[in-house]
Amino acid sequence: MRQTWRWFGPDDSVTLSEIRQAGAEGIVTALYHLPPGEVWPRAEIRARREIIEAAGLTWDVVESLPVSEAIRTGAPEAVQHCANWIASLENLAQEGISVVCYNFMPVLDWTRTDLAAPMPSGATALRFDLIDFAGFDLVVLAREDGEADYPPEVIEQARARIARFSEADKDQLTRNILAGLPGTLEHWTLDTLRARLAAYSKIDSEQLRGHLRAFLEAVVPSAERLDMRLCCHPDDPPWPLLGLPRIMSCEADYDWLVKAVPSRANGITFCTGSLGARPDNDLPKMLKRLGQHIHFYHFRNVQREDGPVPGSFHEADHFGGSTDMVAVMRAALAEQTRRRAEGRADWKIPMRPDHGQNILDDHTRKSAPGYPAIGRLKGLAELRGAMLALASTGPS
Repeated sequence: MRQTWRWFGPDDSVTLSEIRQAGAEGIVTALYHLPPGEVWPRAEIRARREIIEAAGLTWDVVESLPVSEAIRTGAPEAVQHCANWIASLENLAQEGISVVCYNFMPVLDWTRTDLAAPMPSGATALRFDLIDFAGFDLVVLAREDGEADYPPEVIEQARARIARFSEADKDQLTRNILAGLPGTLEHWTLDTLRARLAAYSKIDSEQLRGHLRAFLEAVVPSAERLDMRLCCHPDDPPWPLLGLPRIMSCEADYDWLVKAVPSRANGITFCTGSLGARPDNDLPKMLKRLGQHIHFYHFRNVQREDGPVPGSFHEADHFGGSTDMVAVMRAALAEQTRRRAEGRADWKIPMRPDHGQNILDDHTRKSAPGYPAIGRLKGLAELRGAMLALASTGPS
């Protein structure tokens, strides 16, 4: 697999030189300053690529070319936004970039309640606490009919806990939940969130899936013509939040995705952390069954803190959480071997270490939440070691 690293552009506290020192070969990035729905100009793509290549690296994956809320909600602007997305694909292809990661999560991207939860080792990690989240939803946001989404025991615990929060605690929880995707310029408020939720008041899972199908039908033929590979990232966490539908959370969802518009260009970002937050997702078996459609790996691990979905979890060491990462890596290498034997040009699949813990000097460096320098270096080194060990003995 090709070892890559997510970089948030020239303002990232982790430099390209440091990324190269960590042993990464390629970069995963995007033009974060451009809002969803706009065309990415070829000149800006070229300028970013040239910066990366001057540092001795390559731009391997776009993450993300954002899908606008108009496309997700089926608003009138969706047609133009799809056309602009295709125009961006054209410009990316002309600059030699062929893998594009995107997601179809309504309103919020990844969601956590704590961006620096203390670990026994002294590290800090991203964490999702179901009780804290329910308290935010029911009391701080005060979402109408929110109680219908939680069992009675969660409601009781959430209201009791949030009652002990100071105003500063509530403000911090709100900032954590509204942090959104690192690298974007958008800053959210509770009123912003309420307005975005209102746009989905009449959209259920079936309708959202229909909007995704319409998006795929619009863009996949162009991606196919350009020899590009689109890969949809799973929901994070992989279950409904704030009454919003989530449609990329399990194997059945991805089976639907690849069958909705059958094409080599229509594929999967296999994120072991997002999918691993659900105990009913068997990741090694899922990878074996859907492997031919995977175009990009996010390797990270989460420790599930309780049983039924939804639940609480935190970002663990890459080989220390609830997912058997050795089994996942073995299945990923087997898929790579199968592709190579088949003669596929895309046999070497890009991977990146995702969401490391803050360790050592990470505590004093202002990096994007979940994207520390040393924590990810540790993860990449461990992943590389596992790949080399498995490759020397055979992936099967």
